[in-house]
Amino acid sequence: MSPTRRNALGLLAGGAATLAAVRASAAPGAPQTELPDTDEPATALDTTSDRNDHMLAPVSINGQGPFNFLLDTGANISCVSHRLAARLDLKSGEQAQVHTVVGVRSRPMVVLDRLQVGPRNRRNVRAPSLPIKSENVDGVLGVDWLKGQRLVLDFKGRKMEITKSRADFGEPGRVVVVPARRRHGQLTIVDAELDGKPISAILDSGAQGTLCNRRLRDMVRATEARTRRGREPEPPQFVNMETLAGESFVGESVFLPFLRLGGLHLGNVPVTYADMHVFDIWGLKDVPSLVLGMDLLSQFEQVSLDFGRSAVRFDFV
Repeated sequence: MSPTRRNALGLLAGGAATLAAVRASAAPGAPQTELPDTDEPATALDTTSDRNDHMLAPVSINGQGPFNFLLDTGANISCVSHRLAARLDLKSGEQAQVHTVVGVRSRPMVVLDRLQVGPRNRRNVRAPSLPIKSENVDGVLGVDWLKGQRLVLDFKGRKMEITKSRADFGEPGRVVVVPARRRHGQLTIVDAELDGKPISAILDSGAQGTLCNRRLRDMVRATEARTRRGREPEPPQFVNMETLAGESFVGESVFLPFLRLGGLHLGNVPVTYADMHVFDIWGLKDVPSLVLGMDLLSQFEQVSLDFGRSAVRFDFV
C-alpha cells in the first residue's frame, strides 16, 4: 500500500477498550542494570503476541524459562511481574519510584542473577516487580538492552532482532528512514508534522493504541473549527483504557486528518487524547506530541529503531 494512501486501522473508535503498557522509568538514583556490550552477537528470536497484539519475546531468568516478556520501546528499564518474582523466589530488599503512563508508583526491586535473551546475557540485573494483570505476560523488556544498537520489530515475520547499528537509506514506495533523537533512552522522531505544523512522536511498542497530548488535541480542534463553518462539533467519544499494571484511565477519541513522519504520510489516523504523566516524563507536556502505539506500528512489515544512529526505518507491507 502506498504511504500517501495508507489509513490506520480504527482500533480506538467507538469507545473500544485498549491497553497501554507500563512506562517503567526508574527515578534518579535507582539502581541501574549493568550496561550491554555493543559487541555482542546478533540476536534473532521468534515472537508471539498477547490478546492485545503486543510482541512477546522468550526470556530466561536464572536459567529457568523461557518466559514471555513484552517488548516495550517506551520503557527504559526491564521489569518482572509479581507473579514471576514469586515463582522464582526473587527477594526484594528495596523500593524504587517507577513512572507509568498514569503517574509515579513505589515498586519493589528484585535482583535477577542472570537475564538471557537469545545469546545475550545480563548478570546482577536490578528490576522493578510490577502487578502485571495479563497472565501470559511475565515481564517487560525495555530499551536498557539497546544501548547503541538496532532493534528490528518484524511484524510480518513475527520476529525480533537486535544487531549492530548501521546506515539505512530510503527506497521510494518501500522504505522510509526518519531521523530521531534520544530522549531518556527512547527515540523521538523529530521530522514530523500535523497539518503542516511540527510535532514530536515517541515510538512505543508497549502501548496498544496511539496517544496524543492536550497540545496536539487542541491543534486538531482548531483545524476542525475552521472546516465546520458554523456547524456544531461532534460530541466527544470516550475510550476506557488500562495500563499493563491495571491502572484505569479515560481518553477521548481523536482523528488526525494528515500526519507526516519524515517521508511517511498517513491520513485519518485514529488516536486517543489522554494528557497523561507519560508526556511529563519525556518533557513533552508543552509540545504537540504523539506516542505511536502498536495500532500504527504493526501496519508496517518492519519497524527498525537504531539507537546508535538515532534513526527509525519503516518497511511497507
